[in-house]
Amino acid sequence: MSTAQTDTLARLFATVESRKGADPETSWTARLFDKGPQKCAEKFGEEAIEAVVAAAVNDRDNLVYEAADVLYHMAVMLAARDVSLQEVLTELDRRHGTSGIAEKASR
Repeated sequence: MSTAQTDTLARLFATVESRKGADPETSWTARLFDKGPQKCAEKFGEEAIEAVVAAAVNDRDNLVYEAADVLYHMAVMLAARDVSLQEVLTELDRRHGTSGIAEKASR
């Protein structure tokens, strides 16, 4: 992943975080936060399903579109529960170099 792509992800999470407490009449993100963490999680799930369907039917263009929605709604869901991008990245770093099979067995 290039620095520009990492910056895009960090910018997305920072923008989402900045919408906490914003006016729900002027910000879609603030509107999601206003509905509560459970609704944010449900919306993430809906978007994830749409991405899965796009992948299953091999609709590449729609998969790209839906994957962007998944990342956005994941950022909203995490922010609604006060989980930072850095916490997620730290967990990914912790797992780096560990076999997925070994990591799963350690739980």
